[in-house]
Amino acid sequence: MDLAGRVAIVTGGGTGIGRATCMRLATAGAKAVVINYSRSADDAESTAEEVRRLGSEAVPHHANIADEEMVKAMVASTVERYARLDVLVNNAGTTHFIPHPDLEALTDEVWNDILSVNLKGTFFASQAAGRVMIRQQHGRIINMSSQAGFAALPGESVYCMTKAAIAHLTKCLAVEWGRHGITVNAVAPTFIRTPGTEEYLSVPQNRADVLERIAALHRIGEPMEVAGAVVFLASPAASLITGETILIDGGWTAR
Repeated sequence: MDLAGRVAIVTGGGTGIGRATCMRLATAGAKAVVINYSRSADDAESTAEEVRRLGSEAVPHHANIADEEMVKAMVASTVERYARLDVLVNNAGTTHFIPHPDLEALTDEVWNDILSVNLKGTFFASQAAGRVMIRQQHGRIINMSSQAGFAALPGESVYCMTKAAIAHLTKCLAVEWGRHGITVNAVAPTFIRTPGTEEYLSVPQNRADVLERIAALHRIGEPMEVAGAVVFLASPAASLITGETILIDGGWTAR
């Protein structure tokens, strides 16, 4: 899993799975990691400092992943600086938990927010990176799906829809770009201990339900357990894998 000399962009790289992925990339020898953030510069800089301590370059970059022009600028500035882009990790995502009885009141604003980040952001970041990778005739794109794309979660119908779409988009991009030496894969985690899940899992009933549904292991996942699979897919060890979504769900969907 040697990534020596590789340049990577990780969207949503300041916290959680994104931060762990940046650490794993650096440990695998990546030359540089561009850490995308849209909210907290402090989180991004903290991640960058950790990456630098591991011996890699790190560049925090502010870009709203739902803004196509900002995404293009992020990729362009990375290529201008390093003359290449080898890995894109489309980690940024969002959701709005909607209690089941209130689903009928879902607003256009919430719908657009989830789709803009999860789908539009993933597609246009892939497109911008893909243009560079096609010129290079090499590249690795890893998307963040979810077990929610393979199982119905009450109150999360729009989020589930976007994550199912990401798994299929992964197949489509893999077929489109395989002839250019680009692999496109995805990972689909269960509930992972991150700032994004902290509030939900702090409710005892929610936590107990999650632990029961993670059928095989009955525990909450850790960010590094997802990051390891992401870096594997970015590495030469996965050179014949494309169009796949790896479920990292502790057995949730095995039932």
